[in-house]
Amino acid sequence: MEKDRFDILIVGVGGQGVLLASEIISEAAIAAGLDVKKSEVHGMSQRGGIVSSHVRLAPKVYSPTIQLGRADFIMAFEQAEGLRALNWMKPEGIAIVSTTTLVPAIVTSSKEFEYPEDAIDQMKAKADNVIVVEADRIAGELGNPRLVNTILLGVLSSLLPFERDIWLQTIRKKVKERFVEVNLKAFERGEQIQQGTVAT
Repeated sequence: MEKDRFDILIVGVGGQGVLLASEIISEAAIAAGLDVKKSEVHGMSQRGGIVSSHVRLAPKVYSPTIQLGRADFIMAFEQAEGLRALNWMKPEGIAIVSTTTLVPAIVTSSKEFEYPEDAIDQMKAKADNVIVVEADRIAGELGNPRLVNTILLGVLSSLLPFERDIWLQTIRKKVKERFVEVNLKAFERGEQIQQGTVAT
């Protein structure tokens, strides 16, 4: 993996903060001196639909979209969405996936679709590098279920060459003031997971 070029695909469902996470990554990369392009698919985000964001970082980026099979990282805020996105990742890529389960309405209202009960096991069978994070549990411990995105950002931050202060300053800038401190705690918990100081 080149140390100054990163393609990151973020997936989840509406309300999980996919777009905020992509903004934080982009701002941090710009502060670190890289060019950034991103492309977002909102879907029916206000109704819990699928949301994804392509974020490309490099000294110079020409296209906002990642080629199939070329993502360095997949960040999945929901495990079935992580499984669905896995073919976007290169063989040596790293998937960071929350154990979060959010069954979409199309599954609950139809007999045509089934939610995969073993999405994370399937991801592990198909990819060598899968970091599984019990982000819902950690968010619950911190008192806010909407922290899954920041927890996974903390994990990702340990895999990117940006100074920690850049991440912290960007979170302070992009998150609403009353939620800054709890988001910083969530980010730190994610950092600790990747550094092996706490259990996932």
